[in-house]
Amino acid sequence: MAGKFELYTDKGGDWRFRLKAGNGEVIATSQGYSSKASALNGIDSVRRNAADAEVVEVDD
Repeated sequence: MAGKFELYTDKGGDWRFRLKAGNGEVIATSQGYSSKASALNGIDSVRRNAADAEVVEVDD
């Protein structure tokens, strides 16, 4: 089963999304957005960019 994006409003009224794997585990969560349209743009950005994203190890 493929993963899914869940779109919701948080307790403060901001729009957020989370990406869940096929097994239901949350694998990514978004920042808060002031509008639903902005949150949907965030989802679209993840869809467009994540497939080709490079993995880079960094030291904190």
